[in-house]
Amino acid sequence: MEQATLVPSALPMSSQPDTTSLPEKTPLYEASTQFKSWRFSPERLAVVRGTLNSAAVAAIRNAFEADEPGSSANVSFLDAQEEHLLVKLYIAKVPQLCGHFRFPEEVEATAISYLKRFYLSNTVMDWHPKNVMLTALFLATKTTNNPISLDSYTSNIPRTSPSDVLDLEFLVAQSLSFDFAVWHSHRALWGLWLDLQSLSDITEDQTSRDVYETALKHVRTSRFTDAELIYSPSQIALATLSLASPLLAQKWVDSKLPGVSETSPEALQNAVNAIKILITHTGYPPDVEAVREVDRRLKLCKNPEKVVGSKAYLARKAEVERKAEAKRNKKAEDVRRALEGDDPFGSALDEGQRPQRTGEFDDDDD
Repeated sequence: MEQATLVPSALPMSSQPDTTSLPEKTPLYEASTQFKSWRFSPERLAVVRGTLNSAAVAAIRNAFEADEPGSSANVSFLDAQEEHLLVKLYIAKVPQLCGHFRFPEEVEATAISYLKRFYLSNTVMDWHPKNVMLTALFLATKTTNNPISLDSYTSNIPRTSPSDVLDLEFLVAQSLSFDFAVWHSHRALWGLWLDLQSLSDITEDQTSRDVYETALKHVRTSRFTDAELIYSPSQIALATLSLASPLLAQKWVDSKLPGVSETSPEALQNAVNAIKILITHTGYPPDVEAVREVDRRLKLCKNPEKVVGSKAYLARKAEVERKAEAKRNKKAEDVRRALEGDDPFGSALDEGQRPQRTGEFDDDDD
């Protein structure tokens, strides 16, 4: 009997794995630069754009005054909403160009993301969206492994030269913080659609291809909104599926929620509803006439330092050249001094200091 009581004894407690001390696995998306650097609340996004616009207006006003005192008095500068309206117009140009070049969906979605992110640290009064859009699209072809030669690209776009793209490429990459990878909602939607195929309580008629195509159209519409700057790709995908088929969206949620905290379903539903409102209320290109007026005013309030031939442009160019010349002269002077010395690699160690310095580092007890 004593032996029987010993049989069930397992490994000592100290030898059993302590699952409570294991760190939780971070989802891949939450480890991405997109989650860490390019996600905002709606309020924070408005503050970022407003602050950027105010700083740009102040700097450009000073440039006008430096160019010609009193010249900024009658200038009507763009506000943050007007800047965003102009950017949105050129977002609408991206699908047209991608259709012309037959670029895949990944290129289109990535280029639009790059364009949105660029104008979170730059203003249209410094950099017009047309050339930035063309540069963002060209950059996206490379980062998504769908490259096209620069000559082939620019030769198929009227009034566009290779320099229009190359001159801005580094600036665009720098403004993106070189975060080229983008997590897209169209890929998340495909993942949701594959999940639905495995659910036993869904019929083949309910998962017709038409439902997926309708949801995909809503994904494309969402690119005209700020959804990707506020919500995760999977939340956007679920919202677009809900717009196409509320029944399938709910069945997918029900299949994923068991075991999740009680507050998660409500929070998820709130996010989905907010995304659906964004898509249905703001997911369309802007009015062309309204944008034309904004673009007309932009020509009058564009940063004079960016206008080729203006006094401010020439002054800034001269300042840049002066600093570059000073840097070159300093480098040449340093080289000349080194060559004029006894030894271009430095003078020899003073013999009189050798014993003293050696003694300072002598650890010998003798």
